[in-house]
Amino acid sequence: MNNSRDTFSSRLGFVFAAAGSAVGLGNLWRFPYLAAKYGGGIFILVYLLLAVTLGFTLMITEIAIGRKTGLSAIEAFKKLDKRFGFVGNLASIVPFIIVPYYCVIGGWVIKYIIAFVTGQTSAAAQDTYFTGFITQPVEPIIWFAVFVLLTSVVVIIGVQKGIEKASSLLMPLLVVLIVVISIFCITRPGAMEGVKYYLLPDFSNFSVTTVLAAMGQLFYSMSLAMGIMITYGSYMKKEDNLRTSVRQIEIFDSAIALLAGLMIVPSVFVFSGGSEEALNKGPSLMFVTLPKIFENMSIGSIHIGTVVGAGFFILVLFAAVTSSISLLETCVSILCDKVHWSRKKSTLIVTAYILIIGAVISLGFGPLDFIQILGLGLLDFFDFISNSVLMPIVAIFTCICIGFFVKPKVIYDEVELNGSFKEKKFYTVMLKYIAPICLILILIFAVSEAMGWITV
Repeated sequence: MNNSRDTFSSRLGFVFAAAGSAVGLGNLWRFPYLAAKYGGGIFILVYLLLAVTLGFTLMITEIAIGRKTGLSAIEAFKKLDKRFGFVGNLASIVPFIIVPYYCVIGGWVIKYIIAFVTGQTSAAAQDTYFTGFITQPVEPIIWFAVFVLLTSVVVIIGVQKGIEKASSLLMPLLVVLIVVISIFCITRPGAMEGVKYYLLPDFSNFSVTTVLAAMGQLFYSMSLAMGIMITYGSYMKKEDNLRTSVRQIEIFDSAIALLAGLMIVPSVFVFSGGSEEALNKGPSLMFVTLPKIFENMSIGSIHIGTVVGAGFFILVLFAAVTSSISLLETCVSILCDKVHWSRKKSTLIVTAYILIIGAVISLGFGPLDFIQILGLGLLDFFDFISNSVLMPIVAIFTCICIGFFVKPKVIYDEVELNGSFKEKKFYTVMLKYIAPICLILILIFAVSEAMGWITV
């Protein structure tokens, strides 16, 4: 089966696809609201430190595992060491949990594109618009289904013609759009106070929760510990430079996240003066606060908010689709490797699963809002289980598996097939000692907070 496995046509194609996976709603939706909530500059500093240490260690490990074995996560760990086959199973559960609720949010993005394109800017800026939409039983599911089908078509087409081609087109477009809108936002009157809050670290805002939030964002944003990078690594050619590719993905991902914050956090200051209430809007920040800003955007007497708003949500859609492609592709690859179904059959079955589970999650904001698990609604519960529980567990066992049983030399050899691995000593210390300890502490803290054993 490995002999006929699809591959990316070039290293640039791999970088665009992997960066497309990393750059998604995690960057444009999640990163800005976490940065706004957890102290701006200090959150950015903690996140970047984690990205170049823990993020680099886990990403290069996962991509090397994928390329070494030529398999998706569910079979890759088993091939390396049968005793750790369960890690592949755990990692494979994560995308199946994430992709339904991710596509629900993708449907919300399409709704907002339609609202701005059809001139409903004032309506979208109303406080009740977002809640009124997501609590409906039918319309959110329609847009969710459109998003799912859009993703499925690309995955059915395949790795080179579908995933690589879509990512290579959408990623450059995304960069252009995000740079233009960021420049516009930071040049608005009052925006510089937001820029200072966002970029200058204030150590008085530092807390354990800041680290926890940054760590959770790292997994979500860089597509770690969910089998995606292992799957994409399995499509990477042996002659491509692995270390350079990982660095490029990290830079691309972090740059987009930082630019997304420059669009949103200064805009909050323009609109609200940076009030604590506005900064703590959380997940609804993009859907509630930004439309208000777009409604009030004008140059002289010319109102441009409708155009800017439409451009912004189209940008978010680009990013969301590239990430949902990677999530769906990982699920499809798991079925292809595990039960040897064809790409088309696997994609159709996973798509049906997403449509069913996602519809239930969507209804969790309306007719099924009475369903609470650990005091969390359906979408929040799925997010907690995947990001705060399963991802750290998968990352911990990945470190133990490679660090103490398979041995780091396996990763060295794969990386050094086509280049040097200058960070070898640093990588080994991170993988074997620092990363597992940090991950265990983060897992304990996250679960304790969710269960109400501690409060922050």
